[in-house]
Amino acid sequence: MELDKTTYLDLSIFNREDEYSLFHKMDFTTTSGGREYLRTLFSTPLKDLTAIHNRQQMLQFLLDNETAWPPMISNGTIVVVENYLNAEIEPISSSDGVSLYLNAFITKTIYAPDFGFIKFSFDQLLNLINGFRMLVNTFDAAAAPTTLRLILERARVLLSHKEFDDIVALSDNGRLNYVEILRHDRLIRRRHKKVLWELTELYTRLDAYHSMAVAIRNFNLTFPKFLEEPKPHIEIKKLYHLILPQPVAYDVAMDPHRHFIFLTGANMAGKTTFIKAVGIAVFLAHLGMGVPAEQMQLTFFHGILSNIDVKDNIFKGESYFFNEVQRIKNTIIKISDKKNWLILIDEMFKGTNVEDAKNCSLAVINGLLQNHQCLFILSTHLYEIAEELRTEDQIIFKYFQSDVVDDDLRFTYELKDGIAKEKIGYLILKREKVIELLANMK
Repeated sequence: MELDKTTYLDLSIFNREDEYSLFHKMDFTTTSGGREYLRTLFSTPLKDLTAIHNRQQMLQFLLDNETAWPPMISNGTIVVVENYLNAEIEPISSSDGVSLYLNAFITKTIYAPDFGFIKFSFDQLLNLINGFRMLVNTFDAAAAPTTLRLILERARVLLSHKEFDDIVALSDNGRLNYVEILRHDRLIRRRHKKVLWELTELYTRLDAYHSMAVAIRNFNLTFPKFLEEPKPHIEIKKLYHLILPQPVAYDVAMDPHRHFIFLTGANMAGKTTFIKAVGIAVFLAHLGMGVPAEQMQLTFFHGILSNIDVKDNIFKGESYFFNEVQRIKNTIIKISDKKNWLILIDEMFKGTNVEDAKNCSLAVINGLLQNHQCLFILSTHLYEIAEELRTEDQIIFKYFQSDVVDDDLRFTYELKDGIAKEKIGYLILKREKVIELLANMK
């Protein structure tokens, strides 16, 4: 699946203020390397159904075996081991008899800071080795999905070196004294530096996948079912926006014959939230993750394109309307490839006058209706357009209800069939005392 930079920002998957992003909310990694690998996974949605099914199986396997996850490996473990491998402390040179003990004693006493660093590093090295042993021994690699099995099998090979067995045994028996630490330091840093680097790299991948599984459990997400059909379908029960603290759930159903949702409603009624919720659910499904819904069925989509938060560019001398037109133009070019796309448009042509916006919107909508390989969700304040589109049986008319009670504006955030009637801009001006402030200017 393909998303461009604009769509990532529109859906708040990655955000300029990271703490408000979907990625930040779903990041349960414990290592900095794991976080970067998770960012890579979020940046590269999967490209076919086989890969999606494999990812779903792996995450379900991790959920089913969560008690086997090693608690002893932390970000500190990875950082210390990496610093240890990069250290320029010269290992002791002898491994035989009196010379070994003498060199070890000299290192421990005269070069005490170096020895302290090595000893501390060995504690974290043991955590890394024991943590991987726990993974390899308690996860049934033969039953694990392909991606996870390959990592576990590679880790088993990397752990098979005698020096690793020796230091674990010495530690378990309470015999890992300063002589043995310095002797094995020489062996490990000279023979197995690449092995340990690879182990830390493998763990960052595992950390990222484990984070995805934790997010599914933590937010009670549901794995979607993918339909193997050539044209696009979406059916979602009780969909909600994951970032909101108290979201309202929606039902959504679209298919090649009814492939255009025409969304109306007042500002703040919930239109943009709904559009983003659908986009995020489809995105997460193509990561192989669970989705924030009770149930979801969909076909594979080749991409998502959004037109939600268009901005002007004063430095290039480009107006808001010009950038809207360019975004629509580029979208039309992109979706002419006869592939399945989800197109999300919020308040099209806000940057021009009402009559112009109406004519431009009708032209674009009538053109988009001819493309049955895509699903479209479009919100607008131009209710007049709906009157001219009522006879189009391909369009699903939905609106968000808002009520005015004693000059007070109330939103239910319920998604209903039909077209909104409320025009409440003046009421908002009055409620926010703008009319009163203007009157006082006299």
